[in-house]
Amino acid sequence: MARYTGAVCKICRREGMKLFLKGSKCYTNKCTFEKKGYAPGQHGQRRSFKQSEFSIQLREKQKIKRMYGLLERQFHNYFEKADHAQGITGEILLKMLECRFDNVVHRLGMAPSRIAARQLVRHRHFLVNDKLVDIPSYQIKVGDIISVADKSRKLDIIHDSMKKVREGKLVPWLSLDKAAMKGEFLEEPTRENIPVNVNEQLVVELYSK
Repeated sequence: MARYTGAVCKICRREGMKLFLKGSKCYTNKCTFEKKGYAPGQHGQRRSFKQSEFSIQLREKQKIKRMYGLLERQFHNYFEKADHAQGITGEILLKMLECRFDNVVHRLGMAPSRIAARQLVRHRHFLVNDKLVDIPSYQIKVGDIISVADKSRKLDIIHDSMKKVREGKLVPWLSLDKAAMKGEFLEEPTRENIPVNVNEQLVVELYSK
């Protein structure tokens, strides 16, 4: 499957905000966004123009898409499903993205970033309800138990990431047992409990044109 292989720090600079694509590095003074907060490219520092309504909506869609590491077709498929579901389309879209297996692994602190979580899932390092799942887009449901596979319990990347998980810092719809290296999906997330600084309604308006 196709995937983005370029410099991820440029993505944050292009969107004008931290998307935390490189895990712990994003919280240090080594973060490229802190050093170069302007857009990439030869004229990045001089880009200052009034954005159109379409441009603002497009940038918001790009932020969400890139934050969760999706390609255009993948993102559009999620939107189509959300649009046909009952409820507020934008909120349903974010809930579906948050329930992705790779995102839940990242939220539990078992991987330093969504990019790393996706790779670890594909390499068969995690179980769902004691069954091996290697599909990053797999939708986690209420009551599901996510655990580290026995063969992977000594991986440094997982241990180092879990060490940085602070008590009470998890999203309220997840629980984590560090000693057992497993977590539980307690309930469906609400918009108030999804810590992403985006305006999903702009995406709905964009696709509604």
